Amino acid sequence: MAHEGVEGVRVGRFNQGINTTFILYRIGDTQIDTGPPNQWSTIRRLLDAQPPKRLLLTHHHEDHAGNAARIASRYQLTPLAPELGRAKLARGYRIPPIQRMIWGSPLPVETQPLPETVPMAQGGDLHAIHTPGHAKDLTCFHWPQRGYLFSGDLYLSKSIRYLRADENLLQLMQSINKVLALEFDVLFCPHRGIVPQGHLALREKLDNLRALCDKASALHGEGVESDEIINRLLGPEDWLSKLSGYNISKGNLIRQAVEIDSSKV
Repeated sequence: MAHEGVEGVRVGRFNQGINTTFILYRIGDTQIDTGPPNQWSTIRRLLDAQPPKRLLLTHHHEDHAGNAARIASRYQLTPLAPELGRAKLARGYRIPPIQRMIWGSPLPVETQPLPETVPMAQGGDLHAIHTPGHAKDLTCFHWPQRGYLFSGDLYLSKSIRYLRADENLLQLMQSINKVLALEFDVLFCPHRGIVPQGHLALREKLDNLRALCDKASALHGEGVESDEIINRLLGPEDWLSKLSGYNISKGNLIRQAVEIDSSKV
């Protein structure tokens, strides 16, 4: 797939509706994120055809940074990474079994700090926007001259039904609100794909999260138990929750949603 100066190629072992495939986006010789480690043989062939000279990472998660060490070694470059993720990238970190199955395990990699602005040969700069919530180090790249946003895992979908145990829903909503203050039209999501009306889609996601918080808080205020709130709003926990040991679950989402006053986000 391509969109006016940006190339994208989708890779992945599975496609089960839980963002298990990944799109590698590229602007000229600048690569954004790396794809999952278990797709390296495919990714290597793609990159060998036009070796990157610069690698930008949105955050440390294995599907986004899992091939950073291999890319750094093969193409003699040093990845640029958000400061809050650099220590994890350097020392490695534990990956839950379901995520190892879907994406594989990364190798440790040394990085350099991601600058606030990255000059582009195509004109203008990519601006690094810190957007925690999904991960503490999650960073989006805004290209104002083109009206583009490379959203990392900020978007994913207009509606979400699960939350990882280490995600912070309030921070996620605040980060979306922060990005909505920027001017952009096209959103590049590495899982969902290219979203032409990206600003509107991200606005709809925030509205949907606010509505979920309002409904969950109202039920909680009526004394409804957590499991019943989950059932009413999202349906019962399913195979994904159980297979992940509830690291990824609807309960994680609802337990945080009941505590959020959406009018303050």
